[in-house]
Amino acid sequence: MGIESPTASAYIKHHLQNLTFGQHPDGTWGLAHDAKEAADMGFWAIHVDTMAVSIALGVLFLWLFRKAAKKISTDTPSGLQNFVELMVEFVDGSVKETFHGKSKVIAPLALTIFVWVFLMNFMDLIPVDFLPAAAQWIGVSVFGADPHNVYFKFVPTTDINATLGMSLSVFALIVFYSIKVKGVSGFVGELTLQPFGKWMIPFNFLLEGVGLLAKPVSLALRLFGNLYAGELIFILIAILPWGLQWALSVPWAIFHILIIVLQAFIFMMLTIVYLSMAHEDH
Repeated sequence: MGIESPTASAYIKHHLQNLTFGQHPDGTWGLAHDAKEAADMGFWAIHVDTMAVSIALGVLFLWLFRKAAKKISTDTPSGLQNFVELMVEFVDGSVKETFHGKSKVIAPLALTIFVWVFLMNFMDLIPVDFLPAAAQWIGVSVFGADPHNVYFKFVPTTDINATLGMSLSVFALIVFYSIKVKGVSGFVGELTLQPFGKWMIPFNFLLEGVGLLAKPVSLALRLFGNLYAGELIFILIAILPWGLQWALSVPWAIFHILIIVLQAFIFMMLTIVYLSMAHEDH
């Protein structure tokens, strides 16, 4: 990880720390040198590694699908075209089976969520030292940084800020479509008049409000928890003797492929379900 061999505890902490940019207590702006500085930067601090990797993967997704669309052929389809068509048909089938309203947004949104979350999850299969070591080399060689102060956490979905940001975007869409389809009075009535009628409005609002707020929270925590746990296991395996690393990392990576795909699918399907419920006008 650095010039000196770190302890197991220091190694784990270093790999779990984001590259954070924000305002220092003295008013200057810059990168945090440790976890305490990152915490002191407060709410407006930016996790540069999470932002950079997630944006880069989003651009990669758009570029690949645009390339396949521009070179589409009915005679001799390329491997990329076959893959894109498979993804589109899979997502389109999931939307048709689950979403019961009418919207031109849901299918493209579901496709974007599935592929983007899958790509972010897939970063978990890259060896835990590969990209942090590359970032450390750049930091030391180009910027003259202390190698112990160069952090790079490269799996965006192991950052609760990323998963919560995506889930809050879904929550905003839930509220938007609920009001658009049912009107303000219908949306408020749904929160206050169900399930026990107008004589139990405070209790109804408490139940329905908790249920509504639980949707983005559960979306964020489910994705974050599964990927964070998977990444932590890879890090723990990496501190074992070399022979044990290969004996454990290969089967865990094979099993983790299922987690990667499944969590992307669950995030997409729950988004479709929640938006379908928002389109239902009773």
